[in-house]
Amino acid sequence: MNFWGHVEVLRWVLIRCLVVVFGLAVAVFCFKDFVFDGIIFAPSRADFVTYRLMARLGELTGIEGLSPQLGGIDMININLAAQLMTHLRVSFYLAAIVAMPYIIMEMWLFVKPALYRREQRPARFAIVAFFFQFFLGLALAYYIIFPVTFNFLANYQVSESIANQISMSSYIGTFLGLMLTMGIVFEMPIVAYFFAKIGILQSSFLKRYRKVAFVAVLVLAAFITPSTDVFTMGIVALPLYLLYEFSRVVVSRVERRAEVEG
Repeated sequence: MNFWGHVEVLRWVLIRCLVVVFGLAVAVFCFKDFVFDGIIFAPSRADFVTYRLMARLGELTGIEGLSPQLGGIDMININLAAQLMTHLRVSFYLAAIVAMPYIIMEMWLFVKPALYRREQRPARFAIVAFFFQFFLGLALAYYIIFPVTFNFLANYQVSESIANQISMSSYIGTFLGLMLTMGIVFEMPIVAYFFAKIGILQSSFLKRYRKVAFVAVLVLAAFITPSTDVFTMGIVALPLYLLYEFSRVVVSRVERRAEVEG
C-alpha cells in the first residue's frame, strides 16, 4: 500500500471513531436525568457513598472533621444558555470516555500491520495498561479526590454572613478538570515504560531526584486541588507519589530485562 492508501485507511478510521463518539453522545444526551443526577451531581449530595464512609470513619475514630458537612448547599445557574451548553459538553466528554476502548482498538488495528511480531506483544500490554491506569485515575478522582475537595470548598467561608451558592459551571468545570487530570496523570508508568524502552529514562535518574519529585508532587497536588486543606492535598499527593515510585520500579524492570536479553 502506498502513502495515500495509508491516508485513506486512516481517514476511515477517524470517521468511524467520530461516528461512534457522536452516536454515544446522542445516547448520553437522551439520558440526561441518569447522567447528571445519578453520576455527575451525586458527589454533591450527603448520601454519596464516599461521604457515608467518611462519616462512619469519623464515628469510629472520633475525628469530627471527617464527617461531611453538605447541608444547605445551593447550586445555581446565572447564564441563559449555560445549562444547554453544559449538557452538550458533558455528553461529548462522557461519550469520548465510553468510546475510548473502541478508539484504541481502531488505532491498534491501523498500526498493527506495521509492527513486527516481537513488537506486538508489548504493544498489547501497553494498551491494556493504558486502559487500567486511565480508568483507575477516573475512579480515584470520582470516589475520593473530587468528593473530598467539594466537601471542603463548598463549606469554606471567610465569613458566616456570606452563604455559598455554587454555580453549575464552576461545579462541572472542577468535576471534569479533576477527572481528566487524574486520568492523564495515572498514565505516568506507561510513559516511563516507553521512555525506558528507548533508553531515554533510567531508574538511577528517578532515584537520584526522588526528593525533587516529592516537592513537584506536592506542587501538582496543590494545583489539582486549589485549597489550603492539607488533608485534601495529601489525598491527591499520596497516589501521585506512589505512581512515581511505581514508575521507578517499572523502569528498573525494563533495565534488568534489557541486561538479560542483551
